[in-house]
Amino acid sequence: MSGNILSLCVILILLLMIVFQRLFIRRKREKELSEIARKLGDILEKDSDEKVMVFTDDKALMDVVGEINRLLYDRQKIKAGRKREEEASKKMLSNISHDMKTPLTVILGYLEILRLKDPEDEALKKTEEKAKQVLELINRFFTLAKLEAGDTDMELTKFAVNELCRENVLGYYDILQQKDFRVEISIPEKAVYVRGNEEAVQRILQNLLSNALRYGSDGKYLGLFLREEENHVYIDVADKGKGIDRESAAHVFDRLYTMEDSRNREIQGTGLGLTIAKNLAKAMGGDIILNSIPYKKTVFTVELCKPEIPPI
Repeated sequence: MSGNILSLCVILILLLMIVFQRLFIRRKREKELSEIARKLGDILEKDSDEKVMVFTDDKALMDVVGEINRLLYDRQKIKAGRKREEEASKKMLSNISHDMKTPLTVILGYLEILRLKDPEDEALKKTEEKAKQVLELINRFFTLAKLEAGDTDMELTKFAVNELCRENVLGYYDILQQKDFRVEISIPEKAVYVRGNEEAVQRILQNLLSNALRYGSDGKYLGLFLREEENHVYIDVADKGKGIDRESAAHVFDRLYTMEDSRNREIQGTGLGLTIAKNLAKAMGGDIILNSIPYKKTVFTVELCKPEIPPI
C-alpha cells in the first residue's frame, strides 16, 4: 500500500515538474515575443535600417526573427531605390528647367525687339505675356528642384522682421483700398529678431499675402499678426474667404497639388507657390502651418527661429 502511495507521489511530482516546465517555457516565449514586437515597433517608428536581434534557443522563434529581418532587408532596399529615384527625378527636373531657361530667354529677347518695332501688335503682346508666364513657371520649377535637392546656398542672418512685415502689407495698400478690404495689423513696435534669410521671408510673405487677396477676396478681410514666443517668432496671414476644406488642407503644400479655388493655384494651376514657400521656411529651420475654417477664417502661420536657437 505504501509502495502505491509512493508511486503516486512520484507521478504527481513528475506531472507538476512537466506543468511548471511548460509554464516556464511558455512565459519565456511570451517574453521573447514581446521583445521582438517591441524592437520591431521601434524600428518601424524610427524608420531605421536596424535588424531585430533576439538571442534564444527556440528554433521556431529564430525562424520567425529570420523572416522578419528578411522583410526588413527588402524594405530597406525599396527605401534606397525610392530615394535614388527621387534624387534622379529632382536632378532631372533641375536640369530640364535650366536647359529650358536659355532658349526661352532668347525668344523673349526677340519678342521684345519685335514689340519695339510694332508696339500696337496685340498678338505679339499676348505672345510675350505668355512667354513670360512660362519663364516664371520654369524659374519656380528650378527653385523648387534646388530646394528639394538641398542645393540652395541660403545664408542665415539675424534681422528684425517687423519692418519687412510692414513693407509687404503696404505694397498691397492700393489693391486693398480698391477692393474695399478691412485690414487688421498687429506688429510690435519693438524690434522682433529672427534667424533667417530676408529674401526668403520676403518671398514667403508675398506668396501668402497675394494668395489671401486672390482667394480670400469674398471675406473682404486681411490680417497680418506678428507675435513671438520663447523660442520662435510667428507671422499669421489671415483672411475670411472661402477657405480650404480639411481634405485639401492636408495636401495644399504638396508639389503640383491643385484644387478648385486652391491657394496653390498661382500661375494657371501650377501648384508650386505654397510648396516653395514651405520649403523655404524649412530651409531656415521653420515651417508654415495652415488652419482653415471655410467661410470663417483661414490662417497661414509662418514659424521662424529666434537668433538664440542653434541652427538645425
